[in-house]
Amino acid sequence: MQRPSFASRFGETPEAELPEDIAAIYRANREKVGFVPNVFRAYSRRPEHFRAFMHYHDVLMRGKSGLSRAEREAIVVAVSSENRCQYCMTAHGAALRILGKDAELAEQIANNWRTADLTPRWRAMLAFASRVNEPGFAASDEEIEALHGAGFSDDDVWDVAAIAAFFGLSNRMAGLMDMRPNAEFYAMGRE
Repeated sequence: MQRPSFASRFGETPEAELPEDIAAIYRANREKVGFVPNVFRAYSRRPEHFRAFMHYHDVLMRGKSGLSRAEREAIVVAVSSENRCQYCMTAHGAALRILGKDAELAEQIANNWRTADLTPRWRAMLAFASRVNEPGFAASDEEIEALHGAGFSDDDVWDVAAIAAFFGLSNRMAGLMDMRPNAEFYAMGRE
């Protein structure tokens, strides 16, 4: 039995009533991937929240960084898996399959990054991202040095932490909204 794919238990703004800047984002995504992700629909209810959320998301996930796009998506998938966020695991799992060009590794990370076939760099990165996700997290000098030893700069360490922390927020908001992944995400990036 397939559950309905809906944006949020709080509803969404009808497309005809969207502010023009948000409507333009809907159009661009529909043109690029063929659908509007439910996270957009969910946040459309609160336009200022939509804009703030999407801006920081885009800075973290598409902005200048020493982390590759696939590394960033791996962080999201690992953290979202630990937080049991179905929406982010599914949507960002699709992005990781596409950007990382390794569907098997993406599935391993989604299921349990600790047992995945990771490079030492990715293992250090995901271990730190997981730590950021823990209650009461405070980084130690030793953890930062271990990341430096794995080839990460201070800015890279910042980015790993910022992505993990942002998606901790995103996972919790998705849980609040009972946000479900668009059906299209499940097939993306698979052979």
